[in-house]
Amino acid sequence: MTRFVTCLCLALTAAPLWAETRAPGSRAEIQLSFAPVVREAAPAVVNVFTSRTVADVPTPFAADPFFSDLFRNFGRAQPRVENALGSGVIVSPDGMVVSNYHVVGRADQIRVVLADRREFDAQVLLADEEADLAVLQLTGARDLPSLPLRDSDEIQVGDLVLAIGNPFGIGQTVSSGIVSGLARSGLSIGGGRGYFIQTDAAINPGNSGGALVDMAGRLVGINTAILSRSGGSNGIGFAIPANLVSRFIEQAQTGARRFQRPWAGLSGQPVDAGLAEALGMDTPRGVVLSELHPESPFRAAGLGVGDVVLTLGGDPVNTPQEMLFRLSAEGVGRQIEVSYLHQGDGRPRTARVDLIAPPETPPRDPLTVRGQGVLAGLSVVNLNPAVLQENGLPSGLAGVLVTDPGSVGGRVGLAPGDILLQINDRPVATTADVARAAREGGRSWYVEYLRGGRRSVLRFRV
Repeated sequence: MTRFVTCLCLALTAAPLWAETRAPGSRAEIQLSFAPVVREAAPAVVNVFTSRTVADVPTPFAADPFFSDLFRNFGRAQPRVENALGSGVIVSPDGMVVSNYHVVGRADQIRVVLADRREFDAQVLLADEEADLAVLQLTGARDLPSLPLRDSDEIQVGDLVLAIGNPFGIGQTVSSGIVSGLARSGLSIGGGRGYFIQTDAAINPGNSGGALVDMAGRLVGINTAILSRSGGSNGIGFAIPANLVSRFIEQAQTGARRFQRPWAGLSGQPVDAGLAEALGMDTPRGVVLSELHPESPFRAAGLGVGDVVLTLGGDPVNTPQEMLFRLSAEGVGRQIEVSYLHQGDGRPRTARVDLIAPPETPPRDPLTVRGQGVLAGLSVVNLNPAVLQENGLPSGLAGVLVTDPGSVGGRVGLAPGDILLQINDRPVATTADVARAAREGGRSWYVEYLRGGRRSVLRFRV
């Protein structure tokens, strides 16, 4: 504690590092406290209570396509209500609140309680599971306290921060710490492709969606997860940077129903020590491009497979997740400067890349199979960059995506999100191939599909 107070005194008094240590000389120095920051920031941090109705599965065989009929009368699924709690941050006086997707994304009802005990119903304006962010609007709210956002790229390791939220539902709580790490990525949070600020300020269950603020009371990030084996705080917490939060707020204010990220149309991997040696680099840094879509804006700007991206907009990038964050925080419709090492000669180059929405090429050509056949009710679309991004699928996939398996398809094992590859020994490349297979019919069926990156096969007779 002595070291902490001394460092804070040095920061406030601007004393040189060689100055003689002395006892506090004034009442102000004796009463150093975070209380002024808390008084400013805490009223804008809210408690979020959610509920949703789910149906219990009475038997493990209830959803099985083959045994469900045998266990049809073995108990009846009873709806039950799941309640959850978390935190949120008011970001505009008219009642716009930012929280986590995992707090509110699937809720049927949302109730928000302010620090002064006022309560409001809330509706989700914009939610994104991959980023684990959601923007809410409080019904009938006005003139509320709100937090300004700080440029999160200014944050440095060692900066003092406060975490404000509702841990374990005990009420609003403040914990202090420092920024203990930056550019944390590849964690199992949201879609597993996030980019986070790390802090040692205590964060516990219920803090999700709460505020991480600096010593000026500005929002640095949205607390979202902890690294723990026990479920309690071990001093390693993660927050979504304010620059990405700001982009979410902008899109919610324009009425967007889905968060739109710029499309890069590429795949890459971090440059490790072995790869750096093979590429003739002095130190491992950047992301080497392993694949580029023909319509990728990076390809249009002159980059190619084997090039190493070093910075985006002047900020270093060392993982694909960091690249995704930088692009998302910049937004569609802008340009960003890219510095990279050209694979051909190893020399540094720069280019300006247009940040575009994912193209709808080839067209989706949605299809719903009509009639009474085995595929009746099956709904599919062609895969294209827009469909891939909307469904969180990796680039480079081709084929036909199942959006609704239909009654028979669902019973035999198909599910939304499956990618059809083959039906009855015929490759499936477009929705027209699915329509053709439905017309041809037959009693024996063979369906090959991709689910979660794994190929599977369905064989059945009707």
